[in-house]
Amino acid sequence: MQVSSVNDVKIYNLSYGKSLPEWLSDRKKRQLQKKDVEIQRRIELIQDFEMPTVCTSIKVSRDGQFILAAGTYKPRVRCYDTYQLSLKFERCLDSDVVAFDILSEDYSKLVFLHCDRYVEFHSQHGHYYKTRIPKFGRDFSYHYPSCDLYFVGASSEVFRLNLEQGRFLNSLQTDAVENNVCDINPIHHLFATGSAEGRVECWDPRVRNRVGKLDCALSSLTEGTEIQALPSISALKFNGSLTMAVGTSTGQVLLYDLRSSQPLLVKDHFYNLPINSLNFHNQLDLVLSSDSKIIKIWNKDTGKLFSSIEPQTNINSVCVYPNSGMLFTANEDPKMNTFYIPALGPAPQWCSFLDNLTEELEESPESTVYDDYKFVTRKDLENLGLSHLIGSSLLRAYMHGFFMDIRLYHKVKSMVNPFAYEEYRKDKIRQKIEEARTQRVQVKKLPMVNKELALKLMEEGDDEAVAASRKKKGKALPSILEDDRFKVMFENPEYQVDEQSEEFRLLNPIVSKVSQKRKKKLRLLAQQAAVSEQVPEDNDEEPEGRASSEEESSDDDKSWVEEVREQRKLLRQEDRDRRRQERKDADRNTVLVERERNGGEETSNGAESKKTSQPQFYQIKAGEEFRSFNDMARKQKLQKTSLEDRLKLEEHSEISNMADNAVGSKQLTFTLKKSEQQKKQQQAEREHHEERKKLRRSAGHLSSGRGRGWGGRGRGRH
Repeated sequence: MQVSSVNDVKIYNLSYGKSLPEWLSDRKKRQLQKKDVEIQRRIELIQDFEMPTVCTSIKVSRDGQFILAAGTYKPRVRCYDTYQLSLKFERCLDSDVVAFDILSEDYSKLVFLHCDRYVEFHSQHGHYYKTRIPKFGRDFSYHYPSCDLYFVGASSEVFRLNLEQGRFLNSLQTDAVENNVCDINPIHHLFATGSAEGRVECWDPRVRNRVGKLDCALSSLTEGTEIQALPSISALKFNGSLTMAVGTSTGQVLLYDLRSSQPLLVKDHFYNLPINSLNFHNQLDLVLSSDSKIIKIWNKDTGKLFSSIEPQTNINSVCVYPNSGMLFTANEDPKMNTFYIPALGPAPQWCSFLDNLTEELEESPESTVYDDYKFVTRKDLENLGLSHLIGSSLLRAYMHGFFMDIRLYHKVKSMVNPFAYEEYRKDKIRQKIEEARTQRVQVKKLPMVNKELALKLMEEGDDEAVAASRKKKGKALPSILEDDRFKVMFENPEYQVDEQSEEFRLLNPIVSKVSQKRKKKLRLLAQQAAVSEQVPEDNDEEPEGRASSEEESSDDDKSWVEEVREQRKLLRQEDRDRRRQERKDADRNTVLVERERNGGEETSNGAESKKTSQPQFYQIKAGEEFRSFNDMARKQKLQKTSLEDRLKLEEHSEISNMADNAVGSKQLTFTLKKSEQQKKQQQAEREHHEERKKLRRSAGHLSSGRGRGWGGRGRGRH
């Protein structure tokens, strides 16, 4: 909400502030409302009170519950319910709306005049009927006693459409070439039309005869008025039974008494822009006239300016909410402005909280701050030696002190205290020393689980904090040690990192290389920051001896690739040693002793079995690895037992059988990314190979056993 004051009249712009896009989530909107001060101060009186691109006209229903607005693009009309403070419905149209009117007390009967000569009627459910007028229309008015619609436009005729009979009636013939606007008096129903020649013609609908003509173009010319073209009538409005306001295309507003041909008052906007809207405020005898730049509120008897509103965008139409101090504007902008002026009247019943809000703002006014002036007290003037300036034009008395020019203040202060910069510098150095002392006292306690990882994270966090502190707007990210989501990793022993596992040994070279790159980058940033602080004018020069980024990346890739290869070699060697040891153990434990078929065991005295049997042969299934005969016999014996016995045996033995392949329980497949230098080298080798293929000589004659060079003799003979 923006508060402005013109002629000591407070004007509250309730639509001021940033508008949030519709596609933002509710969570994102809440975050923006917490951070952005302008969004916090924004008042969304009616939800979605805007158009996609431009709003052309806006009106309020006679019962005051509904606000209807027409706009583009695409052409549409929106209806807002003030009791719900939200959008009630939206209807898209075939073409742009030139003018529209509400025929009923609510939104149930609407008439739209389109730019393509069509007149469209809407009922409560939506589109009802559509017809066409002979000429392009510019404005229309509704005559309630006879149910006639009067259309004016690019013609000298005024077309009449009777809604009771559903047909066109005889048109009214005017003396004008074109008619721009029209209006009907709400009391005695006099019909008036404004022409492009600057004339106003009045007609009596009962007899369909012209009863009067006013030449407003000549009457609008006053002393000192510069006219570049013939003034035409751009706005027309009746008030009561005798008052009529006429707006011209050159920015003048004329107030007439219908009993006189001369205007009572001529008000000039001094912008030379057409008047597009006229409204009356009967409680205070005020007139609200607007052009595309400004809204002026002035007294209709004296012409004295009461207040004015100048929005940031051009104005298309102005609508005053009945019996209140609120008004709406249709602008060349998606947002439709809502202004509240407590001096004109109270807030409407559906937003009565605005009265309490404005009263609280008036009770606690904000202090005015002047950027180009410095407020000083009498004691400050004595310290600066400027007491003799009291009473002169250089000092302006205000409350308990004075306002003086900020340039004069800085100039005098630098002369009185030339060592102010040295004191400021000493204070800054003292602050830096205190900050360094507080950092020395910190004690780091390592957790019980993953101590090496915690120590590594602490070191990286310190480096990043130092690098962030050197930046102007740098902010250190929270550490993993301080995050509650990773707390279990340093408390539960099950999360202990096994550095002897195959996965860790294969990934450790990559992780260590990434951490080395991060540390190297932080050191480089620290060096650059130090150099920029010492020699700020040499920031554009690159320090000598620094290698290019491509060479550094290629060297880093080569180094960690070699480390991964070395680890793979060690893992394969360990796997081969393990398998060799297993075979030795299996051969040592192999017993080629015949067992009796009844399953009897050997006696304790070690006597040999009396019966001898043939050796037993076992068939190894595909995919099984042979370890020992005892292992095969144990597997066959387990197959004959029940599932319950096998589960009990596994529980007592506490041994889980895992099928391992030759390279371990897990495999890692990856493709190495080649550096630019390696790609160039391979490309050069391929080109060289293709070149040698073209230049080589054929050796097809050497395929036979006796070709040239043999001389018909045996090999090796001379």
